[in-house]
Amino acid sequence: MILLGNTVLSDDIKENFFVCDLEACKGACCVEGDAGAPLEDDETKILEEIYPIVKDYITEEGRKVIEEQGTWVYDKDGDKGTPTIRDNRECAYALYDERGILKCGIEQAYLDGKVNFKKPISCHLYPIRITKYDQYDAINYDRWHICDPACQLGKSLQVPLYKFLKDALIRKYGEAWYEELIQEIEGES
Repeated sequence: MILLGNTVLSDDIKENFFVCDLEACKGACCVEGDAGAPLEDDETKILEEIYPIVKDYITEEGRKVIEEQGTWVYDKDGDKGTPTIRDNRECAYALYDERGILKCGIEQAYLDGKVNFKKPISCHLYPIRITKYDQYDAINYDRWHICDPACQLGKSLQVPLYKFLKDALIRKYGEAWYEELIQEIEGES
């Protein structure tokens, strides 16, 4: 366990290797599961603001779901998340590319310079999941069979999870926090 500021990180983030392998998984994390992507409170407002632009990047089916349900929803546990298509399948913001890989319409709008929001932080941080407590955030690696190809690719390239998620971790906790994390992990070696 790594204690860093108001975060508690599982040792899994330094001990496991990971690099997304979209050719193998086809973006399964955007379709598998029992709800849409978890959202932070400020992200719900952002989705409402950027939807008029993002809607041009998603499927007709996704637009229909969002227009019926809203740009975000409460899931069965009462948590905020993205709406989904077909009984908690694809995220309504997802789209398939020409190779059949599921990608994020929000991220595509960001990459095209149309919006300044990359995608929900829970998506950017995946396969890390954060559980918020009163005094701290618990940061854990969410192991799931759909990411087996990413684990294999990460191991072959020798990329630990915390390095693969560098940009996402900096986005969430800041550059100074990440530098402290590097010192904590690599100082142990």
